[in-house]
Amino acid sequence: MGVEIKGSRVTSEEIADMEHFVREYLAASVESEDDGGRMRWYPWHSAEYRFNHILNVVDIAEQIAAKEGADTDVVRVAALFHDVSKLEADQDVHAEEGARVARQYLETHGEYPESFVAEVCSSVEDHSYQGPVTDLSLETQCLIEADLLDKVGANGTTLMILRMGYEARTHMDAAEMVQRVLERGREHASRVESDTAESIAHERIKRVKWFREWLEDEVAEMSHDREFDAS
Repeated sequence: MGVEIKGSRVTSEEIADMEHFVREYLAASVESEDDGGRMRWYPWHSAEYRFNHILNVVDIAEQIAAKEGADTDVVRVAALFHDVSKLEADQDVHAEEGARVARQYLETHGEYPESFVAEVCSSVEDHSYQGPVTDLSLETQCLIEADLLDKVGANGTTLMILRMGYEARTHMDAAEMVQRVLERGREHASRVESDTAESIAHERIKRVKWFREWLEDEVAEMSHDREFDAS
C-alpha cells in the first residue's frame, strides 16, 4: 500500500528500489577507489556498515517523526539518502553531495512534486549542521536526532569493542572504551530537542551504563585501576 506524499505516492516497491540504489551506490564508491576509499581504516567502515547505519537511522527517524508530527515521508526518504555519498566524498561535503545524488535519483525515478524533492534534499544537505537542531525544519531535526542516536547505546558499544579487537587491545581496556561510548552518548543526547529523541537517548545511555557496571563487577582489576563518573 502506497503512502501519499504531497500529491504523489511512494509505494513500498519504490522505497525498496531506493534502498537497493543506495546499497549499490555505496558498494560502487568502495570499488572505485584503489586504496579502499575514505574512512575505511576499520572493517565496519565499509559499504555494509554504512548501509546498516542508514537503515538504523531510517528506523529511528521514522519513530521520531511519527510521534513529533513531522512529514514521515520526507523524513524516511531523506534518511535513506543522508549518507549515500559518505564513502566517496570528504566529510565536509558529503551532505551536499548526498543531496545532489538524492535530487538526481528522485527527478529520474518517478514523478515526485518539486516541493517534496526540495524538502528531502534540504534535509539531506543540512543533516551535518552543528548548530541547534531547532534552527532547521522539523523533518531535518528528526533526521539529525536519529543520526546522533544511532551512535548511542548497545550498537555504539558493540562497535567500540570491535574496534578494540582491530587495534589488538586487551579486555582490560574495555571499561575505558565503553566509557568513551557513554561520554559520546551524553554529548549527542545534549543536542537532541524532541521529547521522543530524549526518551530514546535516555534508554540507550542507560544500557551503556549497565554494561559498564557489569564489566566493573566482573573484572576486578578494572575497579581498582579506573574511576568513572557514576552519575
